[in-house]
Amino acid sequence: MPQLALAHSFWESYDVLEKRVKAGVRKAMAKFQQLSVAELYADKGIHLESVDKARDPRMRTIRVNDFWRGVVLAPDDGSDVFLLINVVPHDDAYTWAAKRLYTVNTATRGLEVRNVVAIEQLTPALEKAAADAPALLFANHSDTTLRELGVDEQVLRAVRTITDKAQLEAFGTLLPEDQFEVLQFLAEGFSAEEVYRDVVVVRRPADAPLEPTETLATVIANTSSRITLVTGPDELADILEKPFAAWRVFLHPSQRRVAYRVSYGGPVQVTGGPGTGKTVVALHRVKHLLSRSPGSRVLLTTYTTALAATLRHNLALLLDGDAERLARVDVTTVNAYAHRVASGVGGTAPSPVGDREERQIWQRVRKRMDLPWTEQFLAQEFRHVVLAQDIGTAGGYRNAVRRGRGAPLPPRRRDQVWAAIDMFLSELAGRGVCTHLQVCAEAARLLGEAPSAYRYDHVVVDEAQDLHPAQWRVLRAAVPPGPDDLFITGDPYQRIYDSRVSLGSLGIPVVGRTSRLRVNYRSTEEILTWSTGIIDAVAVEDLSGTGTDSLAGYRSLLRGGKPHVGGHRREQAEVAALVERVEGWLAQGIRPAEIAVCARFSVMLDRIADGLAAAGIPSVRIKDNPGPDTGGVRLATMHAMKGLEFRCVAVLGVTASAVPFAREITPAEVDGPQHEADTLRERCLLFVACTRAREALHVSWSGAASGFLPTRN
Repeated sequence: MPQLALAHSFWESYDVLEKRVKAGVRKAMAKFQQLSVAELYADKGIHLESVDKARDPRMRTIRVNDFWRGVVLAPDDGSDVFLLINVVPHDDAYTWAAKRLYTVNTATRGLEVRNVVAIEQLTPALEKAAADAPALLFANHSDTTLRELGVDEQVLRAVRTITDKAQLEAFGTLLPEDQFEVLQFLAEGFSAEEVYRDVVVVRRPADAPLEPTETLATVIANTSSRITLVTGPDELADILEKPFAAWRVFLHPSQRRVAYRVSYGGPVQVTGGPGTGKTVVALHRVKHLLSRSPGSRVLLTTYTTALAATLRHNLALLLDGDAERLARVDVTTVNAYAHRVASGVGGTAPSPVGDREERQIWQRVRKRMDLPWTEQFLAQEFRHVVLAQDIGTAGGYRNAVRRGRGAPLPPRRRDQVWAAIDMFLSELAGRGVCTHLQVCAEAARLLGEAPSAYRYDHVVVDEAQDLHPAQWRVLRAAVPPGPDDLFITGDPYQRIYDSRVSLGSLGIPVVGRTSRLRVNYRSTEEILTWSTGIIDAVAVEDLSGTGTDSLAGYRSLLRGGKPHVGGHRREQAEVAALVERVEGWLAQGIRPAEIAVCARFSVMLDRIADGLAAAGIPSVRIKDNPGPDTGGVRLATMHAMKGLEFRCVAVLGVTASAVPFAREITPAEVDGPQHEADTLRERCLLFVACTRAREALHVSWSGAASGFLPTRN
């Protein structure tokens, strides 16, 4: 019986097919495991046929239905492994297949593909242009060096025409994969020796022969990073049920350079816009640290419980379920870790107070003391000054620097505020509760005397932009200062909780150890361009608190349809339009779990859930932490969308009264800088929600639209 292998290019096409086309693909693939090779060629239903004028004589097509064809690489060397490459419309299948040539990389021994026709057509014209170019990108690397790294003669000729990295990226879709990655690494500044060690050696089988004369089956086995070999019907069914993302963890050389650097001399900061792969880089850094330091323990932490669950799942995929390595990683939120320390070292920690109850206590304190400030001002003063600077006395607060706080407070006023804070803390203590940040402050103090079981060799932080100084003190105390202590990823443009931080002042100096990722691998350029219109005109403080950040150079390599943006007269009509949109996505074969609908408030999610249910569409709340195998459209508040991604996203209720939400905005007359910070936070919230979409974005409102929405569409 023949075996079937699936190329990563197949997953890219299969993932977006309509449901009926996917069913046809499954039926065709099943025959590869039921019929002999001779029967496959004779079967009129699958219709395995050659491609006319193909540059690779092994190219075949198979029938999926009357309109769709699968492209297959068939063995011609006596082996029985067929490689399913792509699924495309009938006419496009023959054109696509005729131009591709599959070859064996002479250095890695892996199978790779090129658009041989396009390279042949482009190279002569580029050679003429290169003759007058002031500099060439690979001029410092000899032909011999490039050949040793696997660059063959056709690619070598094209490489000698490339003038800069932008031109190399434009060439990328035409070149063989392993050769293109070698060139990317060289263009990023890696030495030939580093590229040979980090790209070639790790991919070439240890028992590879001197000459690359392997059969197609052997070459496919050598290319496990891009090809999945199916061993039986059960495995095939399991594979096809899993999302494409579970089968590919890709690192661009600029990401790999950060994630797999042998060692850093201290804390590292990696920033980047949505979809630039910060989380993937963090996961790979954990993998590297575990491999480099046998027996070492790693704390992988993030902001929310939902994000921690996603990190835990993806780390298990990346480590192939290696129980020994997984056991050496604690994946949790900062608050949960702090609570564990406070409970385990200091005894039972008080229960955390809810946001609503905390706000009500501040309201009572303000009324009892007849204070001239709002409860919001008092809460922010406690959070941004007292807790941020770990102030414990009235004298300490009287002399504190109130960075970012606009309203001046003379000593007498500060004494009044401190009295209010003291009353607030007394009421918390009387109820046996405290804030999460108080637990963090206590845990940071306790870690100095905690047993080693509570501390780690390395700490990796994802979604760092919203961490408060009290949380940073916990993480600083969780690992001794030194090489590879803290690896931090985040994006200041996704800061939705208004935490102001100076990492250097907290003993986390990142100067000289910072990187920014600028290529979005998640969303289409159309979604990205529209979404950045929400935020690109405002100044944003950088992650370390030492300057401003920039979206300059932020771009996507993906293309797709424009976001659908529109208003409605009534909310009922808005929900009805959403249901119709979701029905359209489902009809395209998109699974319910790959669709998310979010709104500013939970009350609107209730109406959305009712509308979907009336149409027979199941839904689940993200706050309930549904597993990857749980069906249903995901529903979430905008805040809960942080760090997640979906093929299709709908953002509802983007009205002038909800985004920004007036209660979350400090009046400008009370505190000008805080007003600006609050407004920016609300912009970031909408930006985060919209950039969760990979392929399709739907944004709507009823009544007056939010002023944050871009005017372009």
